[in-house]
Amino acid sequence: MNPTPDTGSALWSAQAHMPSVLGRQLVVNRGEGNYVTTTDGRRLFDGTAGLWHANIGHGRPEMAEVAAEQIRTLETYHVFGRYLNDRAVELAEKVASISPIADPKIILNSGGSDSIDVALKLARRYWQLRGRHEKTMVLSRDLAYHGLHAYGTSVAGLEFNREGYGTESLVPETARFDTHDIERVRRTVAEIGPHRIAALIAEPIQGTGGVIPPSPGYLEGLQRIADEHDILLILDEVITGFGRTGEWFAADRYGLRPHIITVAKGISSGYSAVGGIIVAPAVWAPFYETGAPMYRHGTTYSGHATSAALALKNLEIIEREGLLARVRHLEGVLGAELGALASDDRVADSRVAGLIGGIELRPEYSAERVTDEMVEQGWIARPLRGNVIQISPPFTTTDDELRGIVSAAITALDTVGAAATTREPAVTR
Repeated sequence: MNPTPDTGSALWSAQAHMPSVLGRQLVVNRGEGNYVTTTDGRRLFDGTAGLWHANIGHGRPEMAEVAAEQIRTLETYHVFGRYLNDRAVELAEKVASISPIADPKIILNSGGSDSIDVALKLARRYWQLRGRHEKTMVLSRDLAYHGLHAYGTSVAGLEFNREGYGTESLVPETARFDTHDIERVRRTVAEIGPHRIAALIAEPIQGTGGVIPPSPGYLEGLQRIADEHDILLILDEVITGFGRTGEWFAADRYGLRPHIITVAKGISSGYSAVGGIIVAPAVWAPFYETGAPMYRHGTTYSGHATSAALALKNLEIIEREGLLARVRHLEGVLGAELGALASDDRVADSRVAGLIGGIELRPEYSAERVTDEMVEQGWIARPLRGNVIQISPPFTTTDDELRGIVSAAITALDTVGAAATTREPAVTR
């Protein structure tokens, strides 16, 4: 009889190849500032801000105080039908006030994958309401990541996130377009037929796909295609929203006019599970007219009062501490550090946009092994698709800490040496 394998704890980790991580998992039990601590006593610099979200750092006492006070007052009440709660209303007004979309409506929910589902359903529902029943196709970029709900899985440009479900696309009528070349995008739109396309969805800066900033003119080209062909433009700003690019939104940085923006992560810096979409008047107005149908969306914790209170305090901290300007400064520091790697023949490329950096290693050097070694040195970075090391720390990072994590990557590379990359790392948003 074969012995029963040790399968670890009852918790099945997200986006993990379980046979590879069993016995190697790190249990984090404390966070303070830009660092986290594990149950075995390691103090680690959080060089990825968790999953791109810990923008104001960990363990802020005023965040705990806000949560406690809100729970004493009203933990939550649902935002369904005629019922609202005051904190959800306040958060929606705050997001609207900093939005790159004028006079928007805000739909709140529990996270980024929720936001993608509600945005893409809305895009299709909008065209049906307009009587354009043929407009059902949703197009997304090669190498895109849009969460892992049914719609996010369907529009993923990372094929390993689409495989194994018995159909080409969990939600039908989706297609991909080129990540870099806007003329190829135009050809794809023409081949499918713009009269069939409900929406183009794109991350302004591709994160999980390998830290890919937009080619010059690319995002502006998507805007023109959407405008010319009566197609909705949806920006997935789950990573880039709320300051990661040095502006409140990447739409501001790149001068875009999207119809819908999806958000999560940085809206609360991970202190609560909050996501949502920002909707332009052209899209929301038909649903507010007398006789309009209901757009059926909503989750139990949409507009959760305690989560909204934490998000509001997070945005207050970003403003009060001037963290958008801080990100712009840190972008320069990170750019200089990564630029100095150009002479290292183990590095294929490096790139930075806002406080999002990537070091792409040559194939014979494994980003996964390098990031594992960095943990041994006290630094958290993450391997991404394309053999890329992700660096995206909190906005509160010091110049020396930012220089330190780049230096740690090179030291780890020295230690690990050359070894063939055996597989793509598990990819998480």
